[in-house]
Amino acid sequence: MSAAPPTPLTVRIGDVERVLPTVRAGNLGRVPLVEFIGDPEFTNAAAQAMLPLIPDGTELLLTVVTNALPLAHELSDRSGLPYVCARKKRRTYMQSPLIQDVPSLSLGVAETLWLDGPHAERLRGRRVAIVQDVVASGGTAQALAKFVVQAGGTVAGYLAAFRQGRPRIEVAALQDLPGRLP
Repeated sequence: MSAAPPTPLTVRIGDVERVLPTVRAGNLGRVPLVEFIGDPEFTNAAAQAMLPLIPDGTELLLTVVTNALPLAHELSDRSGLPYVCARKKRRTYMQSPLIQDVPSLSLGVAETLWLDGPHAERLRGRRVAIVQDVVASGGTAQALAKFVVQAGGTVAGYLAAFRQGRPRIEVAALQDLPGRLP
């Protein structure tokens, strides 16, 4: 007798509903998979709904490349705030990049983030909100916050479309996702 197939999770942001598949992720077990890349309708709905979550006085948004990038871009477009993006790989054109290790407790895989020097300079003296798609442990958000501090900026706050489980930081989010599913 085989095990029952994983149960997907349905989420709604505004008028947009998505059925999220569930996947195995590190030591979290089975979790819902949120994908903004390639889904402009979902991304736009989330960005519009997240506008009120931007902390007062924010001057710039900071995110990390991959799934959060289209979300940060749309949030930037709607709010008029510029954004900066950290990368998960060093690029040959980077000038004096800042480097930050991220020990991911959620996925069980350590990563290294890179922020190009000219991009880091844009953070200096500014109030920066950190934008992510999903925050689980908060490790990536804390690594991004270290970039802000290293560059001479101030962290205005953390915002995400979804909060999963119990992050170690205070995150303004549209919705909570279960920490793990059967």
